Amino acid sequence: MQIKRQTVKSILEDDRTEYTTTVKGWVRTFRNNQFIALNDGSTVQPLQVVVDATKFGENTLKKITPGAAIGATGQIVPSAGRGQRVELIAEHLTIYGASDPSTYPLQPKRHSLEFLRSIAHLRIKTNTFGCVFRLRHAIAFGIHKFFNERGFFYMHTPIITGSDAEGAGEMFRVSTLSPSSPPKTASGEIDWSKDFFGKQTNLTVSGQLEAELGAMGLDRVYTFGPTFRAENSNTTRHLAEFWMIEPEIAFADIQDDMDLAEDLLKFILRYVLDNNKEDLMFLQNRLIQAEKSLPQHQRSEMELIEKLEFVLAEPFERITYTEAFNILRNSKPNKKKKFKYVLDQWGADLQSEHERYLVEKHFKRPVIITDYPASIKAFYMYLNDDGKTVRGMDILFPQLGEIVGGSERETRMDVLLKRMEEYNIPPEELHWYLDIRKYGSCPHAGFGLGFERLVQFITGMSNIRDVIPFPRYPGYAEF
Repeated sequence: MQIKRQTVKSILEDDRTEYTTTVKGWVRTFRNNQFIALNDGSTVQPLQVVVDATKFGENTLKKITPGAAIGATGQIVPSAGRGQRVELIAEHLTIYGASDPSTYPLQPKRHSLEFLRSIAHLRIKTNTFGCVFRLRHAIAFGIHKFFNERGFFYMHTPIITGSDAEGAGEMFRVSTLSPSSPPKTASGEIDWSKDFFGKQTNLTVSGQLEAELGAMGLDRVYTFGPTFRAENSNTTRHLAEFWMIEPEIAFADIQDDMDLAEDLLKFILRYVLDNNKEDLMFLQNRLIQAEKSLPQHQRSEMELIEKLEFVLAEPFERITYTEAFNILRNSKPNKKKKFKYVLDQWGADLQSEHERYLVEKHFKRPVIITDYPASIKAFYMYLNDDGKTVRGMDILFPQLGEIVGGSERETRMDVLLKRMEEYNIPPEELHWYLDIRKYGSCPHAGFGLGFERLVQFITGMSNIRDVIPFPRYPGYAEF
């Protein structure tokens, strides 16, 4: 009779011993022709499989190398060795897939993140990236759980679009036309009417505009999908393809928007602290070890779990852009020109260094900034009575800066049309968006949360390319 397979996680969490089971996974190490450290991805901890070399042929033993996929059936017993509570005494072994030890790049030693990035197709086999991607799953699940429990409807918005939600123009073009000899109009321009969709189309930068349509019929919706920016940013904080969470709520203002965003972020942090402590502890210890070689001033001020608890501890501070600007302009780093971007004129866009100063040094808690200058924010944000600021809001986190950007949406047709004109957005391009201001418009608000930024914050990974399985960035589109 075939013994039903168990995961390593379920075995390690089971209080029982002296029972027979089957495990399948990948070999991490094989010591002394006797002790296999087996991991199946269900947990960061391996299960020790004990092999009696006299029971198995030499040909089988030679195939138990790092990276090999194997199955083992035997009895779970209390472990006599250190480091594990139980172990499996192998009665049967199956080699599913060999791994050549002379070429396998993941040898049992510490590898740098830079090296692992160069073999991204294999890095998920490591402890570090197993933790990262288990946490990525948990965060995504927690997001759906949060919105479902609050009566939101999950809405799938287009990936291919004919509009630019941000008005920035940094979009990837989607076309079936020949790049070398596209059809031309009489004036010599590309004739997009001959393209697949009969017009120029791009990969979406945001699902927000379509989510607004959804909120006007379903009251509260959220999107959670891939978005794309053709921005040539080679930094540790930018990707060309990333995932966004974008809720939209009808009959809501900027205060409701801030409350929802703060509740979501705190829910997610509490969820992973309650359900993924083991992975967080591993990543925390990894970070401590990695920073030992750095000067003290370059090390993290808080350990990973302490940082998450720090965000949960207090209500987020809420201030206006003008208040934030005055604090920053009068700060010591600004006066002594320690900031890379010195602030001296109201209306300047805040940089990550400014945002982190407010969170980490001044308020010592997450900060929500509202009422930004209209000139540095998107066309769809509600214009305040002063004519200079909009009802936008950004949430700032320690070590990261901005993690959420949102606003109350502009509902007045005349104001919206004027803002679109300032951004050179033709009204006919967004006729469907304007229609929701004509037919039963109401106050509504929403925000965007960059999923990878959130995963980066929770895992403590320093490079955003390390929190998405298959990163896309300038010059790189493998897989």
